[in-house]
Amino acid sequence: MKPGGTAPPPADAVASTCQRPAARTLRRGLTVLLAALLAGSLVPAGPAAAAPDRTPATPNWPGNTPNRTGGTDYFIDATDGRDDAAGTSPTTAWRSLAKANATTFRPGDRILLKAGEQWHDEQLWPKGSGSAGRPITISAYGDRRAGRPYIATNGNVPSPFRADGTKNPATVGLTGAIVLRNQQYFEINNVELSNDDDFATDITTGSYVRDGIMVSINADLLPTGADSIMDHFRISDVYVHHLDGPSTWQRIHYGGVNFQVFGGRGYREYGTGGYYFKGVRIEDNTFSNVELHAVQFAFNWFNADGADAGQYDESGKFHEGWEQLWVRTRDLYSRDVYIGHNYAESVGQGAIQLANTKAMTVEYNEVNGYLQRYDAVSCGLYLWAGADSVMQFNEVYGGPDNEYDGTPWDLEYTNFNVTYQFNYSHDNAAGWMAYMGNSSNSVARYNLSVNDNGVLVKNMLSTNYSPTYFTNNTFVYDGADLDYVHDETFLSTVYFLNNIFYNTSTTESTPWYRRTGALRHAVFSNNAYYEASGTHSGQEPVDPAGPRVDPRFVGDPAEYVTGVGVDRIRAAAAHFALREDSPLIDAGRYNPHLGTEDFLGTHIYYGDAPEIGIAENRIGRKVTNPVDDNPIEDEPGDDRTNLALDKPATASSTHPGANGTLGAVNLTDGDPATRWAAADDATYPITLDIDFGADTTFDEVYLDEYTDSGTNPRVQTFELQRWDVGTGGWVTFASRTDGIGHDLAVTGFGSVTTSRLRVALTGQIATEQYTPTLTEITAYHTGE
Repeated sequence: MKPGGTAPPPADAVASTCQRPAARTLRRGLTVLLAALLAGSLVPAGPAAAAPDRTPATPNWPGNTPNRTGGTDYFIDATDGRDDAAGTSPTTAWRSLAKANATTFRPGDRILLKAGEQWHDEQLWPKGSGSAGRPITISAYGDRRAGRPYIATNGNVPSPFRADGTKNPATVGLTGAIVLRNQQYFEINNVELSNDDDFATDITTGSYVRDGIMVSINADLLPTGADSIMDHFRISDVYVHHLDGPSTWQRIHYGGVNFQVFGGRGYREYGTGGYYFKGVRIEDNTFSNVELHAVQFAFNWFNADGADAGQYDESGKFHEGWEQLWVRTRDLYSRDVYIGHNYAESVGQGAIQLANTKAMTVEYNEVNGYLQRYDAVSCGLYLWAGADSVMQFNEVYGGPDNEYDGTPWDLEYTNFNVTYQFNYSHDNAAGWMAYMGNSSNSVARYNLSVNDNGVLVKNMLSTNYSPTYFTNNTFVYDGADLDYVHDETFLSTVYFLNNIFYNTSTTESTPWYRRTGALRHAVFSNNAYYEASGTHSGQEPVDPAGPRVDPRFVGDPAEYVTGVGVDRIRAAAAHFALREDSPLIDAGRYNPHLGTEDFLGTHIYYGDAPEIGIAENRIGRKVTNPVDDNPIEDEPGDDRTNLALDKPATASSTHPGANGTLGAVNLTDGDPATRWAAADDATYPITLDIDFGADTTFDEVYLDEYTDSGTNPRVQTFELQRWDVGTGGWVTFASRTDGIGHDLAVTGFGSVTTSRLRVALTGQIATEQYTPTLTEITAYHTGE
């Protein structure tokens, strides 16, 4: 018990009394999984089940069994121990954690805390590292009925900041109840941790950072020639609760389990191919009432905020420093990481935030309430600037109604080959998936979303390297409560294939978008559209092969399955499998991005074509090796002839940056992912000329400005001009004063015949600082 207070409830009490969020509009069927359900009968029943039992999985404390790694066991007993004792047996145990902190342990050693004991106002930071096959272990010994040993640090950790707000290399990373810094080969299990002086009083200001387990690489403190790659960490059966700190982003993340890389200088001042973690498993842990995160893995905090921290990639695409393309180009990814079977509730910011990691699997994690004390950008479970990783079989619910991200999932900046599959989200008021850009081969397939009544696919602030695929997801929502399917404007190609859009509202049809032209780069094929009202939205996308029928789910969508635990997530998903008489059977379209199996583990596919939605039925012949003989990538777009395509283009001003890739040639290449930009010192008017090579007749000119997270539309006024051979000068035939923005089709000027077209940018939006940048100029002759 804290002096003058009461001890937080034990792990089992917190887990069993958690309150799940109420539904916003749909009636939630809070159900338990009956034996009949396990036999295949999905029958909802009764009130919500309790949260998963979080008692230690082991039948005995590891410290009660022999040390099989050849090291020495050291015992710590907060009541009967003595720091002047040998510490190598339960009867000669040490008393304080300070004694362990003053000891350099050797490979194979175990640091064993007595079950049921408590250490208040102390922090555990053992020195030394293990080795391959001989890790150092922190665990428990004693009476297995006594409960986990409990370290209650009570906020007694140093600030990681100097007085001027910059990171302090001497103290950064020393903010956990358990701390490891520039150490490796550790296993931590069967302990309880808290780190707060008064959780009921919310900290809103100050330089407080408090972690449960803080593992760091501090690049500034590594001796010359020292290993900068930290290997082998196992964190399991740990209960972390009541970590308090300001619910604001301080350029240092903190949380229940926290792995971070620190460096006070610019990232270019450090070597490549190092400064990362590898071989990490974080599993079977419980987190409750923690700031900012339950799990935060491997965020690199080298200085990347200055004007010079950004970089151009090989194609000329610019990344701000904070987008962390440099993690990829310098191979600073952590790797070979597993995060699974963790439970988190009442998390201040994003529950499971992952970054700068490749070859990561994140599965069977359950998040019950995130962004509970933080109102800015973050999501429930997501990977930032990662690669070659999969998030699957996770359940996230209880998210807030957030204007910014706030969604359970996020296809974040600078991800390469990242897949979200077989995940279940429900009752998240901000929506389903945030979507940023500057990424490649992002895939979200066979996911189930119920009552995520915000924005289903939120944002898109930059173009991507390659198309994104949303395939075979099932979305069940209330159109009267849904904000939009998409709220911004897709900037590059996105494929929606074999998804179910199921609107339960009997009064409002689906609101598909907020901005005109929002879906211009979205390709919809073989999706199912159901409106309970019977009225389809005028915004609904064109999808000739998309059935507009009731899918005929196995279960009632209003009685969706919750409360059964994430380990039974397939039972919840099976509620939305298709009945054998469903019109969506064999109504889908094959594409390699579907993968090889559905949410329920069924092979893809049987019959004449895949099903629409998250579950494949075993009806018809099994197609063992599917072949995509009708690629969605070959779908025709605007079939009009672009008269400006590949025609020579010149500009009165061109930006010299991006390795010379911002030239006017990009305006007529037909690729919306490339762009032209004017030099920083350009003066208006700025002219863009296209030479058709011969007299050409057109009656529409299409213009598109480039935008991303830091680039707004910039043009306020412009003129369209034709070259007059007779006078040897330019003649204006159309002008606008309300800007360009995205997808502006200028018409109404009749038919113009000329050998050259000029777009004269004559004025800038008053609030914009930088010069304009455009992606496309096209010309069409519609004959109208």
